[in-house]
Amino acid sequence: MTETRLHVPIHLRWGDLDAFNHVNNTSMLKLLEEARVRVFWTPEAGDTAPDTAVIESGIASGVLTLIARQEIEYLAPVPYRREPLDIQMWFGKIGGSSIEVCYEVFSPRGDDPQRLYARATSVVVMVDAQSGRPMRLTDRMRDAWSPYLGEPIVYGHRR
Repeated sequence: MTETRLHVPIHLRWGDLDAFNHVNNTSMLKLLEEARVRVFWTPEAGDTAPDTAVIESGIASGVLTLIARQEIEYLAPVPYRREPLDIQMWFGKIGGSSIEVCYEVFSPRGDDPQRLYARATSVVVMVDAQSGRPMRLTDRMRDAWSPYLGEPIVYGHRR
């Protein structure tokens, strides 16, 4: 598998920091969610999005994206910066009705070298909004996401 990554710039908000002056663990989930929405949901008129943005948003679309599992490994505290973080994303697995989304959260792209702050994985299940049951990924989804299929994250600090 070749690993091609999406680079999603995500700005921090001052409110993402905690009393220790670094990004709070719950805020990290929100940052990853924002990157995921930008990568998957089709853009509104006038907006731009990567070629992976093939899911219509909203319950009226008939498709829900539900998180089945998430894991984050924190490697270094994320300080507040004005430049956006470089959230790199790819797919560790494309299944029948689910995908494994892999992330690495880096310092801004202009940093030399970039610092890796965290690794994460989300298992996202496509669900029919009316029935609440998992639904098969469409050919359009598979075609858009397959170029970004790579090795899943191997976590270093598991026991």
